Amino acid sequence: MDAELLTSEAFWQDPAPLAAGGFPGEIPACKALAGHLLFETSGSSGAPRWIALSKNALRVSAAAVNRHLAVTRASCWGLALPMRHVGGFGVVARAHQAGCGLAVFNGRWEPRVYQKWLDDHQVSHTSLVPTQVHDLAAAGLRAPASLRAAVVGGGHLDAATGRAARALGWPVLASYGMTEAGSQIATQQLASLTAAYAPAPLPLLPVWQAQTEDDGRLLIAGEALFSGTLVKRDGEWVFEKLSSSWHRTGDRVRLEHGMLTPLGRVDSLVKVLGELVDPQEIERELLALAEGALVPGGFIVAAIPDARAGHALVPVFESSAAAADAILALYNTCAAGPRRVQPAVTLPSFPRSPLGKPLRREIAAMLVESRHFPP
Repeated sequence: MDAELLTSEAFWQDPAPLAAGGFPGEIPACKALAGHLLFETSGSSGAPRWIALSKNALRVSAAAVNRHLAVTRASCWGLALPMRHVGGFGVVARAHQAGCGLAVFNGRWEPRVYQKWLDDHQVSHTSLVPTQVHDLAAAGLRAPASLRAAVVGGGHLDAATGRAARALGWPVLASYGMTEAGSQIATQQLASLTAAYAPAPLPLLPVWQAQTEDDGRLLIAGEALFSGTLVKRDGEWVFEKLSSSWHRTGDRVRLEHGMLTPLGRVDSLVKVLGELVDPQEIERELLALAEGALVPGGFIVAAIPDARAGHALVPVFESSAAAADAILALYNTCAAGPRRVQPAVTLPSFPRSPLGKPLRREIAAMLVESRHFPP
């Protein structure tokens, strides 16, 4: 997709449905899909699905984010994420909604090139994933004076990395969102940049209503919510319209006074020695303990079936980390028995989603195969 085309009013008025990225087949001829964009989900598990978001929903989301981040016509959004994902497309939608500038970062990610590009184009607002923030901080690169906000999504940015980035002038703001919401649901405020970075809690954007079930599962409602999902049945793509104004997500959160704290996926919980354990929560604890020595998204904790314990928790790294063994040993001295991890395993590379998230189920399967764990 061409960013210049996507910021034209003609595109936003065109009723023809369009897939953001190559759609695997024919988009169903369905009136309900008029004026919609289709996005493949970027989650770490489950069968491929395409989320249908109306252009109106995307405009509502864009306007909410722009208000939250004080975007004006004089601003410039910088796109450094793929447009086939809603996080990247959202940047384009915000530039169009605000009537402001849009700069597109082309080519392979390279921190120094990106830093210069921001300065050259006087970018004021951008969106990044945690790995990109880690790379900028690890390289000791200072943010250009033009940059006012760098929204971080697509994963957890730990406190140490966030603080290191802010010390270099990077105005990183933690956010929480999903494809079904057209982008952000909760995002730190600009005023938080005067304090030390903390990954949570995050204020809900005003366009969202939110509530939780007894297990902490999040439900959301609002004008920016998706319209339905395309799923494949008997070789054909079928549109399933959202049947309620509330979407029951797969995430666990804590909600307090309009503030949201992400707690992980509902389906990530596993039994270890008879107790429920969340491997993703352990990943966040390891990142906090590492104080920047581990790369966000560069490792996962895989839950491997184990005949005695139910599951074994195995840290899996995409490349060797010098400090990993010491961090894991320190973690195990403090962790309760069911939460302790096994020796680390390194794989040559991780299968990843379009946004670069490690695909957990595939990695666990690779681990089972390479380490001969019983399936």
